[in-house]
Amino acid sequence: MQLEQFRALTLFAESPDTVQVARKMVCAALHDWGLCALVDDAELCVSELVGNVVHHAIPDDCVAVPGAPRRIDVTLRRWPKWLFLGVADEDSSPPTFPLAENFSPELVGDLPEAVLTDSGRGLLIVQRLADGLWWSLEEVAGKTVFCRFDLVDRDLGGRT
Repeated sequence: MQLEQFRALTLFAESPDTVQVARKMVCAALHDWGLCALVDDAELCVSELVGNVVHHAIPDDCVAVPGAPRRIDVTLRRWPKWLFLGVADEDSSPPTFPLAENFSPELVGDLPEAVLTDSGRGLLIVQRLADGLWWSLEEVAGKTVFCRFDLVDRDLGGRT
């Protein structure tokens, strides 16, 4: 029986290559773990989650330091049946989850932009690619947004 596998990386939102470094870490880990079929989806998910932090996260007052970089922690955990991707930031504000899922495509007609809000579309992508999406508050400050990929029902080239 395979035990948990884990990778973690701390990034800073102000670095110009933050999203690219997160994608490379996810790609390398998934290749090492024999989960090559998940690379594209997981890279896109980490891009969206890290991009949200870069563009939207404002550190809570208790951790904010004027002029200091904003911290982003990316974690990847593989269990026998699941892969969990977490992106933590220092902002306790809840993420904006997509509302468009409540509308039937037949009701939208020729105006899909009327249903899609100006924010939350990145999380809609994550919601479509992953098998689960949620968030939790951190103990002192900030939050982590998680997504889960179920490994059991996916074609991973015979390795799960």
